[in-house]
Amino acid sequence: MRWVLALLLGFSVQVLSQEPKLIRGATPIPETNRSDTYRTEKHDRYVPRSHEWQPPVIPHHVKGYQITTNVNTCMACHARGAAPQTGARPVGKTHYLDREGKELPNISTRRYFCLQCHVPQHDAPPLVDNTFKGPK
Repeated sequence: MRWVLALLLGFSVQVLSQEPKLIRGATPIPETNRSDTYRTEKHDRYVPRSHEWQPPVIPHHVKGYQITTNVNTCMACHARGAAPQTGARPVGKTHYLDREGKELPNISTRRYFCLQCHVPQHDAPPLVDNTFKGPK
């Protein structure tokens, strides 16, 4: 049993003494990131979806928006009652259904945290080539 322990200790010392291979290679990490790396497209227009089940992207910034168990800033504009006055797109009907399909007076707790599915649209170059074409 002692030889197993000695073998494991010897192996771990050897592994810890090796320098890790970095994915970025020799490229240094900047001290600070530029704040303008990604700019939110603030066009306040509907962004078309690529396929039927894609959650819509958010066409405006959400910096400073609060979404907690008690507050959801998105619903100030996107709730059924608020959307006609604010001009925002109302939250979809499915967001007001419970697990059994029963309609609720307020947004379902399953759909309450908007940023789980919806993301702000950014004007950023693609990281990889993409040849995807949506349905015609």
